[in-house]
Amino acid sequence: MLAFVILFTVAGCRAKSDASSDQSILVGGRTRTFHLYRPRDLPNPAPLVVMLHGGFGTGSQAEQYYGWDAEADRNHFAVLYPDGQNHAWNTGGGCCGDPGRQGTDDVAFITAAVRAVEAEVPIDPGRVYATGISNGGIMAYRLACDSDLFAAIGPDSATQLGPCPAPKPLSVLHIHGSADTRIRYNGGEGDGTAHIDGPPVPTVIADWRTTDACAPPTVAVSGPVTTSAAACADGRAVQLITIAGAGHQWPGSPRRPGLEALLGTDAPSTALDATDVFWQFFAAHPKGG
Repeated sequence: MLAFVILFTVAGCRAKSDASSDQSILVGGRTRTFHLYRPRDLPNPAPLVVMLHGGFGTGSQAEQYYGWDAEADRNHFAVLYPDGQNHAWNTGGGCCGDPGRQGTDDVAFITAAVRAVEAEVPIDPGRVYATGISNGGIMAYRLACDSDLFAAIGPDSATQLGPCPAPKPLSVLHIHGSADTRIRYNGGEGDGTAHIDGPPVPTVIADWRTTDACAPPTVAVSGPVTTSAAACADGRAVQLITIAGAGHQWPGSPRRPGLEALLGTDAPSTALDATDVFWQFFAAHPKGG
């Protein structure tokens, strides 16, 4: 992992409101940026959710589109929105964009960003979570494989790429549409610019059940939503939510055709609110519980 130096001053932040700030850090000789949303009534210490944008996106776009600020206001946690280098993340497996080609150490960057937030806000180290869509969801898996920072991850419309030889146990909730053509539910090369060729999503989830020493999953079906849920050692859980007929999207987000075209996503499913589902899962699964 590249060495990193945190250059962080609260006074130097460009504040959008009392609850928000844009910040920068130096990681591996490169200036990286992120945005922090901090509700005014945070507990001490507070949970932290890291929301990772998809390919062609930004932290600001993710903040505006996926509803995490409102969720944080209701449930009293902070949200970190990192910016990928040139709108992408290096997840391993050749993905994605300039970071993938240049070997950018995004695990080091996101770790440094979390540490910078901890220097400003009392964060509960047992309740740090990562979620993301598409390239950002793949990055959540990379964080799970290459760090011990997170209690749980929540990938959406994603897969796992690259080696993961010795992952630390953590809780996993994956949401995926059965009709996703960009990151295919049943594996194989997807459409779109990145041509992501990943394993079947159920195989990824089965591997994490093994890592987490889980019991056999139970399956529940409600309309188009199928939930496979396994209880695991030390209070952890591994779940897969499959939405029949849904494409490459963040369920419950607003319909914005222009943005969807830019990001290469499909119309959002209305079968569930992914942001709230992820948060409820995170809240129930701190480290070691």
